[in-house]
Amino acid sequence: MPGPDGAGETAPGRKARGGMSGNLERRYRRVLRRVPLVLPGWCRQQSERGMVAAFPESSLAGSAEADEYASQDAGTDRTQTACVAGMAAWVHGGVRVAPPRRDPWFSRPARLRAAAGLAAAGMLLAAGGCSSPSSAGSRPSTPASSAGLPDCLTASRCYAPRQFRVAYGIQPLLDHGIDGRGQTVVLLEYAATTPASPPTVTDIRQDLADFDSRFGLPPARIQVINSLAHSASPWLADGEEVGDTEMVHAVAPDATIRELMIDATTPAKFAAMYSRAVRTAAGDGDVIVLTREFGENLFTRAGPAIINSALEYAAARHATVVAGSGDGGAIATRSRSSAPVRQVSLPASDPLVLAVGGTTLTANRATGAYISETAWNDPQLKIGGTGGQSSSASAGGFSHLFARPAYQDGVPGIGAMRGVPDVAGEAGSHTDMAFAFAASGGAYELVSMGGTSASGPFWAGLIALADQDAGHPLGFVNPAIYQIARSPLYHKAFHDITTGNNTVTFNGVTITGYQAGPGWDPVTGWGSPDAQVLIPLLARDAQANG
Repeated sequence: MPGPDGAGETAPGRKARGGMSGNLERRYRRVLRRVPLVLPGWCRQQSERGMVAAFPESSLAGSAEADEYASQDAGTDRTQTACVAGMAAWVHGGVRVAPPRRDPWFSRPARLRAAAGLAAAGMLLAAGGCSSPSSAGSRPSTPASSAGLPDCLTASRCYAPRQFRVAYGIQPLLDHGIDGRGQTVVLLEYAATTPASPPTVTDIRQDLADFDSRFGLPPARIQVINSLAHSASPWLADGEEVGDTEMVHAVAPDATIRELMIDATTPAKFAAMYSRAVRTAAGDGDVIVLTREFGENLFTRAGPAIINSALEYAAARHATVVAGSGDGGAIATRSRSSAPVRQVSLPASDPLVLAVGGTTLTANRATGAYISETAWNDPQLKIGGTGGQSSSASAGGFSHLFARPAYQDGVPGIGAMRGVPDVAGEAGSHTDMAFAFAASGGAYELVSMGGTSASGPFWAGLIALADQDAGHPLGFVNPAIYQIARSPLYHKAFHDITTGNNTVTFNGVTITGYQAGPGWDPVTGWGSPDAQVLIPLLARDAQANG
């Protein structure tokens, strides 16, 4: 699972550290210098559609309007003028674009999207426009055709949302009106740290418009909260954010989704920012989810305490907090400054979090009928940085920080410390749900994302369904999850994952993990849901056992 990141561009006419190769930059300049006459028309079109929120050297930069653009239109004439000036400076000044500020092992989809967006810049301008997002108050236009682009459905490497929902028993709930209506899911997402020129970024509203139009989903109710990160481009989304959002929307199509933008690059900063974000989100939503993490061994003593205090605050306000367990198998996360150790990660290891591991799903690709699942473990999917490379698998094991909570008492396989994860969901990079991502030329491609970056938001969407079914937020659901799993209804409410492990390799050295088995295990928890059984049980039992 990716860690904290930022991505961005420098202001027009300014030279950034790093930047593109000389050949690539010269190629962009040649393309862009052919089209100066289209700038006013293009900017007018994008201004009308709400795309040109702010250019760094425009009169909007750093103003209240720039920050406010996440929720309303700025003045069209002023924005258009700033756009023309900014784009002209970009074309004639030869702005250099800095590479994303992220460690090498972070989100592959995000890296691919960043590269695709840069490559598309010249083509979009040369065409005199693109399929661009509307203002925050209206639905974006339909994106350009994606003919010839990668399509994981055609390649049988993913499932359409409906097939995915059928496999996990979600579709019958939707058919009976349990679709997340009236519920709010808050996604904690890392914000870009600098503004980016409109042709080189993807607006998440347009990503969702494409996703919805392809798969017959209702328009997403999406909002961005920018009060913590103060991003200059709050609608700018990387692959992680897009995948999180599309997963929640597919599972709970009528739920409101709030993107709470955060920014933290170290464990210490993460603890402080996560605490603030959870406290903010607890007042804005019913379910809170984060798909980034740090290994427990990377925190000082204060960090986990700060995080736990915020989680207690959320629980007291009946908010459910969900987190993916991570993609590093038995070592959870990799650090450039320390050797790999068997451990789990925060925030998933905190007992107040519903920790979600990963599986690999096999279902009928035509109907979605569930066939089987195994623990997610992909030796070929390498994640690495300057400290080395490791393979990927469902993270799980036992906390070094938190004692076994009461709801885990008496569970076979769990000793004195908190066991992770609690539950699991599809995380295979070739068997996940299809996600729509931006590609070159304003078109879109369908890809399978994978990792617990997918299974965490999946469970967040499920909790939104349970909240609606109950008629109130369920809040801290872990005790109810464990009570159902230890009842005679376990094998009706869950798919018990009994095969696979989370052994991984790091720099060619094997780190022996844990084995999936009957009942709870430190790879997939209690397993994946059969939602048509589990959700009504949660709706009935969670509050009484919370």
